[in-house]
Amino acid sequence: MSKKINSPKKILVVRFRQMGDAILATSLLNTLHKSFPEAKIDFVLNQRIAPLFEGHPSVNHIWTFSDDERHSVITYIKKVWHIVRSQRYDAIIDMRSTFNTMLFALFSPSSALRVGIRKPYTCMVFNNRIEGCEDDESMIDHNLQLAKPFERYGTVVYDRSITLQISDKEKSDFRAYMEQQGIDFSKPVMLVGVTAKLDNKTWAEDRMISTLAQLIGKYPDMQLIFNYAPGREAENARRIYDALPERGNVFINIEARSARQLAAMSYNCTAYFGNEGGARHIVQAMGRPSMVICSPVASKKTWLPDDCGVPAWGIAASDIADTKGMSHLQQYSLITVDHVWPVLQRFCDDIVMK
Repeated sequence: MSKKINSPKKILVVRFRQMGDAILATSLLNTLHKSFPEAKIDFVLNQRIAPLFEGHPSVNHIWTFSDDERHSVITYIKKVWHIVRSQRYDAIIDMRSTFNTMLFALFSPSSALRVGIRKPYTCMVFNNRIEGCEDDESMIDHNLQLAKPFERYGTVVYDRSITLQISDKEKSDFRAYMEQQGIDFSKPVMLVGVTAKLDNKTWAEDRMISTLAQLIGKYPDMQLIFNYAPGREAENARRIYDALPERGNVFINIEARSARQLAAMSYNCTAYFGNEGGARHIVQAMGRPSMVICSPVASKKTWLPDDCGVPAWGIAASDIADTKGMSHLQQYSLITVDHVWPVLQRFCDDIVMK
């Protein structure tokens, strides 16, 4: 008779980096929670994005690290040591497996399952390793591979959905604010990512203006809410707004002052259009469809999961031509208004205006 393997009771998932990466990691968290509902699942995040994941049904506790803690070697090592030695995790999943993040597994040799990414320096730390994410691989597929070693404990219920948990009060409060600002919820509301933090992730401004002008002309009842961060993004958004020939149904002063408010606003919108990024991932996690212009620096196949139960459309330079050997600027220049507008119009007709 084979010896029964006890299911893990305490699991730690380490996912430093940006908001979009962490949101996509919820498919792994949901999979673990469904597969091992009695297990305590903890999540390690950057402090600045952690509030977005508060109350998530697949997370029992969030360990946060500030930028100062992460950049102070002694402070960081002490905190990692304290976490793993005090909690005694049965399993640790390191979704990045860098020199810094793999300390969680290194300091916890008693963890029966230590899952990480296959890299030259990780062979002595993890007892289960998977290959890094390829350019043509969905990040959801990649993340769920990290759950495969858990099949030793029994059936793993794979869940491709990406989710966030925002309270009904947060949603209703933001809806009331939107109504105060003039939004009419009897008509469609499009959240628009008109700009981005980095130039290499921002579609040409003149092309965005031209596309939005066509959108406004074709769908006069559609209300557009510009989404942007303070500072440089706000300046870019204002410039685009001022350049539009018609602005009656364009709202530039409806502000989400936190990631949770952005999630609440996304829930109260019909759909999203614009540049790809963390905001779009929030929109998808809140169950709203999106259509984006994909940056050449990020693979469309990797970062735009379209099989998670929520429509996620996108257009990339690779959809238009063979981009091998092209610079990022050359690739972006391939994506013209003539390419984007027909896709956006079909998106609106088939999904937004239904």
